[in-house]
Formats: sequence, structure tokens, C-alpha cells
Amino acid sequence: MASALRPRPDGLVIAIDGPSGAGKSTVAHLLAERLGYLQIDTGAMYRAVAWLLDQAGIDPDNLEAVKRLCSTVDIRLERQAGLQRVIANGQDVSALIRTPEMSLMTSRVSALRPVREAMMQAQRRMGARGGVVLEGRDIGTVVFPDADVKFFLSASAEERGRRRYLELAARGQQVTLEETVRAVAERDLQDSQRDLAPLRMAADAIAVDSSGRTVDEVLDSMVDACRNTLRTMGTES
Repeated sequence: MASALRPRPDGLVIAIDGPSGAGKSTVAHLLAERLGYLQIDTGAMYRAVAWLLDQAGIDPDNLEAVKRLCSTVDIRLERQAGLQRVIANGQDVSALIRTPEMSLMTSRVSALRPVREAMMQAQRRMGARGGVVLEGRDIGTVVFPDADVKFFLSASAEERGRRRYLELAARGQQVTLEETVRAVAERDLQDSQRDLAPLRMAADAIAVDSSGRTVDEVLDSMVDACRNTLRTMGTES
């Protein structure tokens, strides 16, 4: 952990990486709450870009058009009534970006260099002073390679597909468990094989398998690791 001896003004930079459906967003939100930090949902940022490209009818293979959109895009994360809302160019797209189709579109779009560069710079600006929890697929390897604490959160494809299926079904979407598990497996393959910032575990990350564990169990272990780092820095209150 490269910055362990250099405390940041507002606290730790905590990176949570892992495959789709591992529970990163849930854990990141709760961990940020427990520590009094800001959560930066990077996955939602990429999903919002994918949605904007889709709405604009821009072919992801048209890199010039993608680059033009990224140069003007305005994506904000807002907390409303205890829930994080994703605002893309002034529109609340929180529900629109959580479909299986957008998941696959996001994997394709997030591998594009103009998109990654634009989002990476935005994320680095948000987290420069610390006191943040970021989750995604390359936070600890690319966006913040000097993050103070890095986690790699995973679970089996079947477990992650089941979770996503229940989430989508609760929203009234007509999906089957089989197609949801298949979509998760396809997303894993796309993310791990892409040329730019592929999904991988950082060498100094803490592996956390959430299969068969409650959210509280996973969260407690991560909070302990963060507090150990703060004690090492001599900054824990």
C-alpha cells in the first residue's frame, strides 16, 4: 500500500475491485457510511456513459464520436433520501442504467480509451484528498494504484447471478435466473479479456469472498482492515 506513510488530508483512499454482481456497490456504500467517507460509485459512472451513448445512437466503434461525447458529459452522484442517484446530463438515470442490456453495453463501453480516460480523471479529482471509497474493476490497479487499502471482492458466478436476478425481479423486470447467470458469466469474460484495464486483482489487495457470507460479516472484516491501516498511520481517532 504505497501511501501508508503519507496520510491524506481527509482520510484513506479505499479501492474495492471485483467482478459484476459481487456486492461491491452495497459494501462500498455501507463501508463509506461506517467510516464517514464519501462513496464514489465508478460503475454507475460508466453505466451512465453507456446509457448516454446508447441514447445518442453512437456506435462504440466510432471513437471520435465517443470522444466528443465524453468531452461534454456531466455525470453527478447525489444522495437523496438515503439513496444514491445517478444524474447524467441533468437526467436521473438511476434505474435506466441497471438493466442486463446496459450491463453488457457498459462492459463494451468501459473498455474504450476515451471513456476510461475521462472517467479516470474525474474519479482521481474526486478522491485526491482521501476520505473516499471507490468501487469498480480497476480502481486499485489503474485509477488509484497508490490506494491506502485495496480489496478484491468476489463470489461465484452462480451466486452473483442469483443476487442480480432477485434484484431485477424485485423491480418488476421480466428476466429468468438462467439468462441472468449467463449475462454475469459473459460480463466476466468480457471484463477479464479486454485489452484496456482488464479485471484483475492487485498484488497488494485483500481478497474477500462474499459467497455464503452475510453483508455484515463481509463489512466487519473490511472495516477492521481499514482501521488497522489507520492505526499504522497513527491517524485513528
